[in-house]
Amino acid sequence: MSDRSTEHSRRERSKTNARALTRALRYLKPQWPLMAGALAGLLLGNLAALLVPQGLRLIIDQGIAPQRLDVIAAAGAGLVGIATLKGLFNFLQSYLAEAASQNVAYELRNLIFNKITTLSFSYHDQQQTGQLMTRVTSDVELVRQFIGQAVPQLIGSFVVLVGALIFLFSMNALLAAVTLVVTPLFLGLLGFFLARVRPLFSLTQQKLAELNTVLQENLAGIRVVRAFAREPHELERYTKVNHALRDISITINRQFAITFPLLFFVVNMATLMVTLVGGLLVIRATLTVGELVAFANYLAVLIQPLFAFGFLSAFVARASVSAERVFEVIDAESEVKQKPDAIPLPPIKGDVSFRNVYFKFAGSDRWALEDVSFDVPAGSKVAIVGRTGSGKSSIINLIPRFYDPQRGQVLIDGHDVKDVTLDSLRGSIGIVLQDTVLFSGTIRDNIAYGKPDATMEEIVEAAKAAQAHDFITALPDGYNTVIGERGVGLSGGQKQRIAIARALLLQPRLIILDDSTSAVDAETEYQIQQALQAMLTRCNCTSFVVAQRLSSVRNADLILLVDDGRIVAQGTHEELLRDNALYGEILDTQFAPDLAPYEEALAA
Repeated sequence: MSDRSTEHSRRERSKTNARALTRALRYLKPQWPLMAGALAGLLLGNLAALLVPQGLRLIIDQGIAPQRLDVIAAAGAGLVGIATLKGLFNFLQSYLAEAASQNVAYELRNLIFNKITTLSFSYHDQQQTGQLMTRVTSDVELVRQFIGQAVPQLIGSFVVLVGALIFLFSMNALLAAVTLVVTPLFLGLLGFFLARVRPLFSLTQQKLAELNTVLQENLAGIRVVRAFAREPHELERYTKVNHALRDISITINRQFAITFPLLFFVVNMATLMVTLVGGLLVIRATLTVGELVAFANYLAVLIQPLFAFGFLSAFVARASVSAERVFEVIDAESEVKQKPDAIPLPPIKGDVSFRNVYFKFAGSDRWALEDVSFDVPAGSKVAIVGRTGSGKSSIINLIPRFYDPQRGQVLIDGHDVKDVTLDSLRGSIGIVLQDTVLFSGTIRDNIAYGKPDATMEEIVEAAKAAQAHDFITALPDGYNTVIGERGVGLSGGQKQRIAIARALLLQPRLIILDDSTSAVDAETEYQIQQALQAMLTRCNCTSFVVAQRLSSVRNADLILLVDDGRIVAQGTHEELLRDNALYGEILDTQFAPDLAPYEEALAA
């Protein structure tokens, strides 16, 4: 890439970052009373600070020189009063600005969380959890600090800078001009510094997100890491990212260490020039000692906002990167969108149809499903069978619109799922996914997750249907037993049964079971299947089961045989066993442990 292209890209990135910060400031609109109070405190506090050198001038010229103790005492008391007021105003500014920024951070965190929970699965397929966690925490906090600290300090520094310049020129234009001689050099060094560190701040947030990703993966998979004795490998992986983050931080600090001593040197040169020229003016009696002291104090006051601009500009550069990262999530578009004129799905019977459905995952050039069509009457039990990666889970993920097909239609009772509201669609479907997810809390709360107002009788009935009641009541606190994160403390089969109970509690007319009994033993699975069969028969529910055991297939009204994203055959177990070689091959490879007793029964 040419230097011109690189510079253009850098400028465009800076504009994007600036727009992100400007947008973040718009969230202050509801907080205007707090910010107005903070700005009033800031202005009054800075005004008080600008009066201090005048008090010193009065003490020296009209108190010490003529030896008037009354003037010294009065001026001293005035300075104490000014300091008290300045402290009070600074407190109000800090407190009110912090309150306003915390409210903005609260709003941004809620917006990001709401967006993350409503984005389609395809978005999360392409994002790392650690990256999203960094944006919700670190990036939002940097934006908050920008609003609550950097913005008031920038405004305050500007007010002090203008006020100090007014006082300097009003006291002595020559000395003020001497001061301004070094200003271009100061600003040039500052601009050079910002140009060097701004890209590094973006890289810092990126590396911090990578570090959080590695940390999150290890915390979530700690048992796998320990089981395979991969602690050294994971430590090396974490250390590599941590090393990169450390090196970037050191590089940024090196820029600070090089630039700011130079800035102090420029400031000291300005102070020396003012002292020399001011001393000559005092000797010539065109300037009093008190005025020279006051002038030196105003010079110090003038330098403070210039340094503040340096530090704050670096911070603003970092905050702008974070603001852009925050709004990238807030502005993310979900591939699954609810139509403005979507209607609630009426109470369903359970008819399901696929019409020439084509589907592929985001970023893939291969169809996960290709020209899939089938009709399932209400009340049917459907088993989906196929090799690993054949597209079984893709079919069931399209029914509740976790994904949308690129072509074709998915219909429930004749309604295209794209034409109904997402809440009404998913509220009509009971789902038990392959990866069992439980939340920290009681077993009762986990079962009632989809129906928080469920009665205890309803919860117990669902648990009994899922063959979970006996082991739950055997626990010390029964249904009030608190389980750990992701269900830690329960076996895989126990977690699956709670997940099944959670789905059954909704009493859905359509239920999806994605390999939902893979973690239970054969006897427990048989009991669950019997209970499910009884419940499905009682409510005439339609069920889709991604099958991994023969018992799930044998009793199905319809079996969909999926291979390489296509429905290659459909029918009953006996029909496919008789007519389809691939089905027989899958039975031999996937269901071999379950076939022996079935074949013995057929022989008998």
